[in-house]
Amino acid sequence: MKRLVSGIKPTGEITLGNYIGALKQFVDLQNTLKDTEFFIFIADLHAITVPQEKSELRKKIKSIAAIYLACGLNPEKVNLFIQSEVIEHAYLGYIMESNAYVGEMERMTQYKDKKVKQETGIRTSLLTYPALMAADILMYDANIVPIGEDQTQHLELTRTIANRFNNLYGDTFIVPEGFTPKTGARIKSLTDPSKKMSKTEDNPKSYVLLLDDLNQIKNKIKSAVTDSDTKVYYDLENKPGISNLLTIYASLKDLSIKDTENLFKDSSYKEFKESVADVVVEVIKPIQEKYKTLINSKELDDILTLGAQNARIIAERKIKKVNQRIGLGRK
Repeated sequence: MKRLVSGIKPTGEITLGNYIGALKQFVDLQNTLKDTEFFIFIADLHAITVPQEKSELRKKIKSIAAIYLACGLNPEKVNLFIQSEVIEHAYLGYIMESNAYVGEMERMTQYKDKKVKQETGIRTSLLTYPALMAADILMYDANIVPIGEDQTQHLELTRTIANRFNNLYGDTFIVPEGFTPKTGARIKSLTDPSKKMSKTEDNPKSYVLLLDDLNQIKNKIKSAVTDSDTKVYYDLENKPGISNLLTIYASLKDLSIKDTENLFKDSSYKEFKESVADVVVEVIKPIQEKYKTLINSKELDDILTLGAQNARIIAERKIKKVNQRIGLGRK
């Protein structure tokens, strides 16, 4: 039996890019992978590398859990839980820190980028969170780890730490493999397609949120930056805006880029954008409806409780094995 592990930080609302790059992939994988256990968690410990207001954080945690389920995760196939409710994650995170080097942490591109933007007041956890990420993965002996393009470096560090630990103490962790979706792994900003779609953008027209008003979503897609040409085809260098919209359409309709190009080869930009807007709304509308029924329900709490219980059984077993390997505790 294989295991798949992944998580998402509750640091903001979910964008269309998050959905295509991560959530949709989870749903597709749960429906196609056989003999695979799924462990998907809300990474709230990772969220506190920066200041958080506690009531807002808890609201985001619950909201993202509801969105996961509304997007199609099946709790009968997937263990959905909150990271901090399985305290072994933090414990193993420290063990991972003790088997990593400061230089390895400092070389992480995301850390270096954030350090440039935030010259003072950087928390230690911002430097060491790749160790916690390694713990998140290695805890469950994950064979499959869905990742975005910007996370490959962290997965490689996880593999390095796992191999180092196994060489030092004996085989303890499965060395994981990454899985990067062929399309939709990195949806771009609607206003600046050289950048990743992100809620942190100043211009709200640059991103689509899964909980945005449906008319607002249509308008955002229709106003997306394109180019002065009139032909719809994929050319990432010369037509990044059109290429981004093609990727969105192809990902949501489960089509290849080539088939999507052929579909719109005789369309104007206006017609093409309207079609993209329609398919985005077609996908998001039922998600919003399901979300509204879940967000304040006992069903949501029950699913998260059961997911944490199932995760904890495996986590406790793994921590016991790790302690025995290292020599921690009395036995």
